[in-house]
Amino acid sequence: MSELPNGWAKACIGDLADLNPKQAFDDETVAGFVPMSHAPTTFRDKLRFDERPWGEIKKAYTNFKDGDVIFAKVTPCFENGKAAFVDGLPNGVGAGSSEFFVLRPCCDGVSAKYLLALVKSYDFLRGGAENMTGAVGLRRVPKQFVESYLVPVPPAAEQTRITAKLDELLAQVDTLKARIDGIPALLKRFRQSILAEAVSGRLTEEWRGKYADFNVTTIGKVCAVSTGKTPKRGQAEYWEDGDIPWITSALTGTKFCSGAEQFVTKLALKDCTLKLYKPGTLLMAMYGEGKTRGQVTELKIEATCNQACAAISVNETLAKKDFIKIRLQENYEEIRKQAVGGAQPNLNLEKVREITICLPSMEEQTEIVRRVEQLFTLADQLETKVKMAKSHIKHLTQSILAKTFRGELVSQDPNDEPASVLLERIKAQRAATPKAERGRRVATPS
Repeated sequence: MSELPNGWAKACIGDLADLNPKQAFDDETVAGFVPMSHAPTTFRDKLRFDERPWGEIKKAYTNFKDGDVIFAKVTPCFENGKAAFVDGLPNGVGAGSSEFFVLRPCCDGVSAKYLLALVKSYDFLRGGAENMTGAVGLRRVPKQFVESYLVPVPPAAEQTRITAKLDELLAQVDTLKARIDGIPALLKRFRQSILAEAVSGRLTEEWRGKYADFNVTTIGKVCAVSTGKTPKRGQAEYWEDGDIPWITSALTGTKFCSGAEQFVTKLALKDCTLKLYKPGTLLMAMYGEGKTRGQVTELKIEATCNQACAAISVNETLAKKDFIKIRLQENYEEIRKQAVGGAQPNLNLEKVREITICLPSMEEQTEIVRRVEQLFTLADQLETKVKMAKSHIKHLTQSILAKTFRGELVSQDPNDEPASVLLERIKAQRAATPKAERGRRVATPS
């Protein structure tokens, strides 16, 4: 630990707080029950709870009350920073997962929120992870590590200033994070609006002039639409040592398809009459729930496909392949609605062929593609910056916490009672109070 600021001292967590103190309440008292899933990972999020009678939860679970700090001791919840300041419980009492540690400040001179900042800090999380014991998947931070962990202790008055400043700064971080988190949805709507403007002709209205010359047609009239097959899995000669890419609908989620996860042999291509599609062929997923059905990718390799894909080969004397791709991407939601069937609705080739398209001149198609690519590139650049900003925000919280424990977050006041005096007082109070009695409290329903 580096040199301490004036008025600060060093102490172990066990000198400042009681770890998992015992407590007693009337069985009928309404209490807050906190499973691990209800514990937040961010500094300022509130602890969620369900209401239960104290008698139902007092024995098998970790006990705590308002004013305590709880944090996970088991992997991966510990490393994820699941921890909270306990506040607002029914009757001020609660219990939760047996995988929680509880810290109860031993006196008013120790700030619970300062302790929360400590257990959220990078150094504490790293040290706890390095000292975990137990089997893989069930590793836990030992009680000894927590109690003996050395802490820089500010004067009590400075702890109050620190926690107030933390609330202020981390509230700003949360606001910034919320705004950044909202940008991907905005970019998604931006891209969809660009696609809609493109296929309607509005994107190039000024470029084109007043009069539009659109030919309303269908995909089937400007493209060859077919599908593939799945060679019998039991026929080893169709699959072993195959070198022909065989594409499934799972690979339609990207703009381009440059590789395959599975390969078939030349014998499979011949026996199963599989079609080999050229680079530039568009593949649309016809099956699948979630996001898959309706997705479109473009082959960058020569490949065949299974029956879950519609292979769309554009006649480029009639339409630009990239313009057709724009229309299929823009029509994604409508395409999905055309699926038929029971538990797993699917598209079929006829449905794909019937997709309508308004074709402008070849020159305008070229201009539309150019403008869409230009605007999408801008959106991609913004998306990259958003990812970088998210990473910076994640590190920003830890940077603020690091300043806290170096004494750099607020100014020191020479009139503050030194932390050494506080620690001596705590030591004397503890010596006068049996360990079994610390933190105990009996409550009755209000």
